[in-house]
Amino acid sequence: MGRFDGKVVLVTGASSGIGAALAVEVAREGGDLALLARRADRLAEVGERVRALGRRAVALACDVTRDGDLESAVAACRERLGRLDVAVANAGFGVSGRFEELALDDYRRQLETNVLGVLRTAYAALADLKRSRGTLAVVGSVAGYLPGPGSSPYAASKFAVRALAESLRIELRPHGIAVVLVSPGFVDSEIRRVDNLGQLRDDAPDPVPRWLRMPAEVAARKIARAIAARRRECVVTAHGRLAVMLARHAPWLVRAAAARYRGQRKPPANPA
Repeated sequence: MGRFDGKVVLVTGASSGIGAALAVEVAREGGDLALLARRADRLAEVGERVRALGRRAVALACDVTRDGDLESAVAACRERLGRLDVAVANAGFGVSGRFEELALDDYRRQLETNVLGVLRTAYAALADLKRSRGTLAVVGSVAGYLPGPGSSPYAASKFAVRALAESLRIELRPHGIAVVLVSPGFVDSEIRRVDNLGQLRDDAPDPVPRWLRMPAEVAARKIARAIAARRRECVVTAHGRLAVMLARHAPWLVRAAAARYRGQRKPPANPA
């Protein structure tokens, strides 16, 4: 038996990276998928991969920054797949740059996607998750524990997502809803090739060396297991677990390391 037999799982940001890999892994484990993202062509490709595994897939063009999009997508999921058991709020991107060089609109754009997008997903899925006593999975980041110079918008958004997950876990427990926080480190994805306006730059190199990046498929297996087990949190990658441990138990060391980057103009890469 698969971990998601008989379950319907909705994934935002399902057109690439962790979202696409997670959708395929859920299908391998017996789940049906509602796939949400802005890029309909890429969603269609992921949908074909899911169907090739013998599972149902509904691809729905959706922008988590637009009011009403998530409600329409959840309604379509319910109509075409019959129910909703797991909602994965995965859509996000990273704004980077030194504070002095950024504008308020950069921070607003970051929070609109990474924080309000999670909230829109949670609100839209809430009634269905209450009925199924299901799971809300929120994709944060190791950056939600480990802020650094040159990435204050992204870190602020992921700190907020972590706090949101902790609060919702307590509030939603009486309804039988589990809240799983996923905190990835460096995973193979497009996030580090997306600019501050949220546009993918295909020709941009990934600044993180390949040996430090976990393949998205490996990360997806770990995340799927955590969601199926309704675990409190899943920190993905060995370096991510180390970073979170240091942030929790040796914050002085983290501050000292961050201080070494003061004055550099090239910001560190955001985790996925």
